[in-house]
Amino acid sequence: MYGVLLIGVLIITGGGIAFIGDRLGTKVGKKRLSIFGLRPRHTSMIVTIFTGICITTLTFGVMAAASENVRTALFGMEELNRNMQETSRNLEQAMSDLAVAQKEQEAANEALSKSKDEVSKLQKQQKELEEESKRLQEGNRLLEVAKENLTRRNDELSRHNEELVVKNEQLEQSNETLSSNNRVLSDTNRRLEQQTDALKKGLITIREGDIVFRANEIIASGVIQGGRSKEEVAQDFAALANLASRNISERLGINVSDSDIWIYQPEYEAAVEEIAKNPKDSIVRIMSAGNLVRGEPVRASLQVYPNSVIYAKDEFIIARTYEIQNGDDAESILLDFLQEVNAEAVGKGILSDPIRGSVGVMEGDQFYSLVEALMPLRGSVVFSAYARSKTDALGPLRLNVKMERAE
Repeated sequence: MYGVLLIGVLIITGGGIAFIGDRLGTKVGKKRLSIFGLRPRHTSMIVTIFTGICITTLTFGVMAAASENVRTALFGMEELNRNMQETSRNLEQAMSDLAVAQKEQEAANEALSKSKDEVSKLQKQQKELEEESKRLQEGNRLLEVAKENLTRRNDELSRHNEELVVKNEQLEQSNETLSSNNRVLSDTNRRLEQQTDALKKGLITIREGDIVFRANEIIASGVIQGGRSKEEVAQDFAALANLASRNISERLGINVSDSDIWIYQPEYEAAVEEIAKNPKDSIVRIMSAGNLVRGEPVRASLQVYPNSVIYAKDEFIIARTYEIQNGDDAESILLDFLQEVNAEAVGKGILSDPIRGSVGVMEGDQFYSLVEALMPLRGSVVFSAYARSKTDALGPLRLNVKMERAE
């Protein structure tokens, strides 16, 4: 916009000077004026030339005054050329420096890339080291826990060693007791050998003599309370042995004392210790060790069982359905049902008789009443058995049997 305005000013100024020169030349020509003694025609030519000079001078003057670039072009071209050449040389040097800088930049970028790779590796190594540090810290914690456990274990072992020392002393005392018991057992073995000889001599008598109790037959049984001292348990054993001597006396028809019943001493002591340690009650059976022949020594063995309540009063035991074809089957069907009741009760834990294998007891009147009621019936009949009273493992199981027609 500034250049257009300058051009316009120059045009107007040049036109104005040309107009003035034309007007001045015309007046000089008409008036036939003379400058420096020249002819008017020549004077007019001089005015025209002077006008052109003024136009050119004024044009350059205005342009030089208005634009620094024009002044530079008119008066500083050589210096401008020198500056351009030096600028060109500087540019070439700058281009060379730029190329070198680009190479250095590429090298720096490559180094930076390598540095980044190294940093990544270092970060990865740092992460691995941190994880390893965590594992080591966890291992240290576990070692501390293990150390504490070992300390507690050592304390426990110390206490255990002290207990073992005490037990060792007790074992030494027990060894002394066992030595004494061994002497007793030696004496007992000698008596057993003597009794064995006597038994061998009396085999024929045993086979053919008057057998009072058969082998494994129960002489006496009872419940002994557990969780007490050995002395108290031994007193109950003495009472049970007294009952056994009375039962034998009734069978033999002669008076038999407790001392006449022979029980293997270690077996007796083991039974007393077992019952004393057990907080629950135990069932004790004094069994005939062999066929007891009248006139022979009474040899017995012990059987100990844990006791518990098997059936409550009026508790249901079992029910079975039978088909009645005729009255002759009544008694056999009822006996068959009682055998199933017996098997069920034994399975629940009631001790059966070693000889007969039975556990249940049924009133004779009830048995024959059921048989009589069953004889006229035909078809399906359901028998149900209930416990008449609370029954423990010792028994006997007293039965209450009900009968009804099947629907």
